[in-house]
Formats: sequence, C-alpha cells, structure tokens
Amino acid sequence: MIFAPKIRPQILFIALFFLAALCSARAEDGPEFSGQELAIVREMSPLPPVPPDETNAFADDPRAARFGQFLFFDRRLSANERVACSTCHDPARAFTDGKMLAEGLGKGVRHTPALWNVAHNRWYFWDGRADTLWSQLLRPIESPTEHGISRLQVAHLLCRDSQLKTSYEALFGQLPPLAQKDRFPSSGCPVPDDPANPQQKAWDSMQPSDQEAVNRVFVNVAKSIAAYERRLISRNSLFDQFVDALKTNDTAGIGRYPASAQRGLKLFIGRGNCRLCHGGPNFTDGEFHDTRLRTSDGGPLRDAARYLGAEQVLRDSFNARSIYSDDRTGPTAEKIEFLANGPQNWGLFKTPTLRNVAATAPYMHHGQLTTLRAVALHYSLLPDAADTHHPERILVRLNLSDSEVDDLVAFLESLTDIKLDPALLRQPEFP
Repeated sequence: MIFAPKIRPQILFIALFFLAALCSARAEDGPEFSGQELAIVREMSPLPPVPPDETNAFADDPRAARFGQFLFFDRRLSANERVACSTCHDPARAFTDGKMLAEGLGKGVRHTPALWNVAHNRWYFWDGRADTLWSQLLRPIESPTEHGISRLQVAHLLCRDSQLKTSYEALFGQLPPLAQKDRFPSSGCPVPDDPANPQQKAWDSMQPSDQEAVNRVFVNVAKSIAAYERRLISRNSLFDQFVDALKTNDTAGIGRYPASAQRGLKLFIGRGNCRLCHGGPNFTDGEFHDTRLRTSDGGPLRDAARYLGAEQVLRDSFNARSIYSDDRTGPTAEKIEFLANGPQNWGLFKTPTLRNVAATAPYMHHGQLTTLRAVALHYSLLPDAADTHHPERILVRLNLSDSEVDDLVAFLESLTDIKLDPALLRQPEFP
C-alpha cells in the first residue's frame, strides 16, 4: 500500500493560489493572430510624417506657426470678442468642446470635430466642403454662428495691433493701407451673399483690387493658423508601442498591451471589418460614407452632407485651384479637377480619425452617440437605423456579444495619445 504524503494546509493553499493565478493568466492571454493579421497590424503604425501642403508656402514655417498659434487663442477674432478657435477646439478637451453641436456666437448644426492629425486629411468639414486646411479655417471666422467677424475686420485688427502688424508684415509683407477708410470700410462681409445686407454693400463698394488685397490678408491669417494646427500630431499611443514591439520582437513590450485590446484589435481587422473605412495609420480612409444614423432629434435624414459639400468645394473661390493657392496644379488641386458629384453623395459624412477617439466624446456628425460603447453597439446591432436608399451597403449587423463590445472599446481606448509639447497648448506671449 502506498501512502500519499501529508500536505500541510499552508502549502496546499499556496499551490491552489498559484494554480488559480496561472489559470487566470491563461484566461487573459491575448488571441492568436495569423500571419496575415500580423501583416495588417504592422501596416497600421506608425503614423507617417506630416505630408507637405504645396498650396500653403508657409505650412512648415515656424514663424507662421507661432503667429497662427497666437491667433488660434485670440478672442478678438469674433464679433463679441469672446470666441476663439480654441473655444470649440479646447486643448483641455483634446481639441474638441465636449458638446453635441458646436457653439460659438450661436449653436451650429453639426458636432465639432477634433483637430488631431488634421494635416493628414484629404477633405475638411463633415461634408468635405474645403479641400485644404487653410481654406477650411476661413469659413468659421465669417460664420454668423461661430466667430461672426468679416475678413475686413480681421485685416483692421492686424493693422491696429502693433504686435500683430509687426509679425504679419515680417512674414507676408506690408499690409494694405487700411487706414484709408474710403477704400477699406471698417466692416464688410461677403457672407452671406445678400445684396441687401449692409456689410455686403460695403464690400461691393470696394475696388476689386482692394477686395483682393483684403482676401490675401485673410488667407495669410488662415495659412498661419494652419501652420500651427499641422503640429497637433498624435502618433505614440499604447497601440503604436505594441506594433513597435511586434516589429522588434520585444516580448515585454508586447505583454504590456492589454489582452482585451488585442482581442478588440483582432475583431477590428477581422469580423468587424472596421478598417474598411477606418484603415491605415490614421484610422480613416478620408472619404464619405452612410452611417445610417438618425439626426440628433431622432428625425429622418435631412442633411445632404457630401452632396452639397462637393458642390461647395468646386465653386469655392479659395479652393486649391484658386489664385490664393500657392500651387494650383499639384496633387491637392487635382482632387478638385477629378471630383465628381451626384445624388449618390447625398447624406454621406466624412470618416473621422479614431486616434484619441476615447478623449473626444460625444461622437458622430451630430454628436448623437455619447460613449464609445454606444458607437460600438450602433455598428453591432444598427438599432433604429435610418432608412436609406443609398447604394452603399457596407453596414451589416455584427451581433457582437457584450464581451466583444468591451474588447472593441478597449482597443479604441488604446489609440489614445494626447501628449503634446505644453507650449502648444496655450497662447504665446507674443505673436
């Protein structure tokens, strides 16, 4: 007869503890990735260098970036001197405002998009009605619900502020003779195009050459702010560190990436097929799609989105093919030359980047969804999806389990990197 040795209770407890820990660790192990999946993941990072903007000769000029950063935080660029670019794009809120719909002088009709990696965008605004970063910046300044200040008022501000005037002229040359009020009224705004509007009448009374001189000032201001915004780059998230560890066979680095995020990543590139629209290192295809989301009030679809946006960018007097572009024949201008529009574009919205998405709630073009979990559930189940006759049928119900939704959210959270040079988060002492 063989007798089993007597095991002390303390030893048995320790053994059971380590066995439970081992089982727990195995349960939390990341998923197995196929060779093809690993190849896809390796292509998702790093974010490449900021592409050049041939339409903006000052895009990478540090003096212009400083001048633009000063203006980005300057509340005098608004009718009531209370609204700056940073009002809706608040650095403390990851360059968003945390609201469903944008609010400046009044309430807007769409959600404020974040500014992370905007230099990588192909089109601007939810509907793509601008084709360059600098031309996008012109519209909020003159919008009556955002800044509500005219281009003439912008020019006069630069003229009467000695610091702004000195910095501007060091970059762009002498300002026009704005003190000549008979040539340059104190206000006058061609937006909206209403002949009965007093500001429109003031603008129309000016000589075309003086109008162009003011437009040049207006554009140079926008090109400077764009130079600043090109520095708002996010590329070192936990996910990026994981991909780098994969490429260097850094076992410890791979182990620091949570198993739940790994499972979410596998779902993202696999059954979820999220990368169909959110592909590449910036997690966007830069194009426009039908999300089948109802408007913020729950009503039917009524925002024409890309359909009107494409029309507007084609006739925009400040687009990449305009006289204000520093390269009217380059690749950016070619987008306009070959842009086709039609009813198939009705109701399509631009795919935003997913970088820092966990820090930029609420979500979608009307801020309809308040959490990342709500976003994942929308694409999982398409609850109350809006009726659509659009030929694009890429959205199908995924029927994700609760744990799969959690994993997908964990992956999205791992795309967070909101660390910037603190000097970029505030107004400089001087322009």
